[in-house]
Amino acid sequence: MGVITHITLEEVKKLFPSFKISSLTPTSSGIIDTTYITDEFILKKYEREIDVNANTKLLNSLSHSLNVPTCIAQNGEWFLYTKLKGEQPKTVKSYHIQALARFLAKFHTQTQQMRCGSIFIENYDLQKTVYFTKRNYYFYYKKLQSLQNYKPQNDGFIHGDIFKDNTVFDKDKIGVFDFIDGGCGEFVFDVAVCLVAFDAKKHSQFFINLFLNTYNQRAPKKIKKETLIEMLQTAAAFYALLRIEKYKNPHKAKELL
Repeated sequence: MGVITHITLEEVKKLFPSFKISSLTPTSSGIIDTTYITDEFILKKYEREIDVNANTKLLNSLSHSLNVPTCIAQNGEWFLYTKLKGEQPKTVKSYHIQALARFLAKFHTQTQQMRCGSIFIENYDLQKTVYFTKRNYYFYYKKLQSLQNYKPQNDGFIHGDIFKDNTVFDKDKIGVFDFIDGGCGEFVFDVAVCLVAFDAKKHSQFFINLFLNTYNQRAPKKIKKETLIEMLQTAAAFYALLRIEKYKNPHKAKELL
C-alpha cells in the first residue's frame, strides 16, 4: 500500500457519486500501487499493467466462503473495494495462527488446480535480483543464491504474500486482501510465507505444530512438518532477497534470515 497518484476527497465523490464517501486517508507504506482508505471502502489505482478483471473474478469466487474484499465499483483507473472489518495484529497469538490455518486450508481447497495467468515465483526476476546481490552484497548472496534453483510444483493458485499488513483480525475472524500479485505455485510455500510473516520462527515448534494440526484437517493436500521446515528457509530467503533489492540495504533482510 501507499500513494503514488494523489486524489482529493471532492474528486473521489465525483468519481463515485452513488457512494456516501465522507473521508479519505492515504496509506503510508508500500510503493507499488496507490491505496486510500475511506470510511467504508478501499480506493485503489494500480500503477502497473495487471489483469484486474481476473483479480475481480477471483475475489468474487472466494468471497462466498472467505473474508476477502470485493470490487464494488470502477471509474476509469480507480477501483472501489469493500473494507474488511478488523485490525492488524500487534502481538501474534495462538488464535491468529489457527485462523490463518483455517483460511489457507479453505483458500487452497478452492484454488487447487486453478488455471493461472502466471507462476507466482516467475512474477519476480530472481536472476536479476540475485545478480544484484552478488555484485553488491556478496555475503548475503552466498546465503541466497540457492533460490535460483527453486522450481515450484503447481498445486494451484497461491497468495504468496500473506504478511501481517495484508490481513486484519476481528477477534478470531481473519480477513485477507491484496491477491493481485498471486499466481500458481506450491501450497507449502504459501503456508511458509505466512508462518515467516507471523514470526513462527520465534515460537517455532508450538506455532508450526498448531498451524499444521489445524491446516491438515481441512486442506486438500496435507503438509509434512519436515517439508514445511525446509520451505520456511526458502520463503524467508525469497523475501530477504526482495528486500535487499527494494531497499538496497541488507539490514532490512536480517530479520528474515
